[in-house]
Amino acid sequence: MSRRAATSLRKLTARPIAGPSTRCFSSTTLIPEEPAHPSVHTDKVPGPKGHAASQGINKIQDSRTHVVVADYNKSSGNYLVDADGNVLLDVFAQISSIALGYNVPELLEVARSDEFVHAVMNRPALGSFPPVQWEEWLNTGLMKTAPKGLDNLMTTLCGSSANENAFKAAFMAYRARERGQTDFTKEELDSCMVNAKPGSPDLTVLSFKSGFHGRLFGSLSATRSKAIHKVDIPAFDWPVAPFPELKYPLEEHVKENEAEEKRCLEEYEQILVQSKTTRPVAAVIIEPVLSEGGDKHASPAYFRSLRQIAKKHGAYFIVDEVQTGVGATGKFWAHEHWGLQAGEEPDFVTFSKKMQASGVFHKAETRPSAPYRIYGTWMGDPVRALQARKIIELIEKHGLVQHTQAQGTSLASALTSMFRSQSMVENLRGINEGTFLSWDFSTASLRDSFLGHMRKNGVQMGGCGERSVRLRPMLTFGEKHQEILLDAVQSSLKGL
Repeated sequence: MSRRAATSLRKLTARPIAGPSTRCFSSTTLIPEEPAHPSVHTDKVPGPKGHAASQGINKIQDSRTHVVVADYNKSSGNYLVDADGNVLLDVFAQISSIALGYNVPELLEVARSDEFVHAVMNRPALGSFPPVQWEEWLNTGLMKTAPKGLDNLMTTLCGSSANENAFKAAFMAYRARERGQTDFTKEELDSCMVNAKPGSPDLTVLSFKSGFHGRLFGSLSATRSKAIHKVDIPAFDWPVAPFPELKYPLEEHVKENEAEEKRCLEEYEQILVQSKTTRPVAAVIIEPVLSEGGDKHASPAYFRSLRQIAKKHGAYFIVDEVQTGVGATGKFWAHEHWGLQAGEEPDFVTFSKKMQASGVFHKAETRPSAPYRIYGTWMGDPVRALQARKIIELIEKHGLVQHTQAQGTSLASALTSMFRSQSMVENLRGINEGTFLSWDFSTASLRDSFLGHMRKNGVQMGGCGERSVRLRPMLTFGEKHQEILLDAVQSSLKGL
């Protein structure tokens, strides 16, 4: 780390923040056996054992997306151990999916409990045969985190299925509002069986350029991040709106960015207006940060306008918090940064990843009008609800949302200082949004080379978009991890 970056880091990490984070939280509070630092002993990461493991897997399953093959039994806290025994500081966290760390003792205790064991071995079809404890498990866990105004919950199997079910519920609510009654006509019931109108209406979901909402059929039609996700797959003919391409640093491009957001909002509203007479937009879906598409941000005012315009034109508003939710941005839900007023809440908020459970929070008015309209065998997993309940409890107990906001503030300052002299690095973003930080390299090849150097220097990071890297550390990431990360970043930049 440079002297300037180190000084900046010390000043900011020493600054108290109101709330639970004023206590000095250390990851060893939750994970006493966490390693003190990375340890890499192979020439490259992955090493020979990792490559051999991937080749073995490849005989059965495509291994071309492997980064490292991990030894999860030996991994601990913020550190991932690979097949070669390399110990890596993990600031990617299984694509933003690990909230607290690997093998957290209090989570392992939950897994060893009779309650957990019975839930594992007697997995119920939740829609028809829920366990007697289901209401209690939800009220003491997931429902404690329900976004304001959303008092209903659908549990699902993954983030993609959460978005798919939000789409379905939005379509149903839209048609119920149009129909003005709960009963379906015989024509609607007959025509839907041959995929024809009026039972199968020409309704659409609007999404945004660079957005990512999953890889199932409906969610893939709303995904706009990478062609390789979509090519060869039939898709719904749904509209796409532009997302602002902001210039950084934000404080130096205020007028240009305001104009860009205004341009995008005008085009977005025009799409909604024009669609009314052809294929109405029943729902708009947006990520608070367009993560897979390159960590693209916009202002709170822009997102408030998106919500207001959707409501004005009768489209339900879905906030996809699969990657941004559960504290990573310094708020439990990233859309809390927008400053929405009462009555402006989203209609749906989808979640997964760090929650370790998946689902959709929604308003009571969007509950389907008849049973079995949103249904499946599993409809989620009680085991994951129990895991989420403990994660939520520990986040609250240790003030980890506030802790993450404080860590993000100091880390952003240190990176800003470090990058001032780096011509190959640009567009540091995510400032004031916890540790949800990212930046661009001048070329994709430099980005990929940088990630390889970071692994060699003991840090596992991830990329996104065409030339971006993103930080997705766990909520237990702290000052000692920052120092290791910053040293590795500086060393890796010198190696390019």
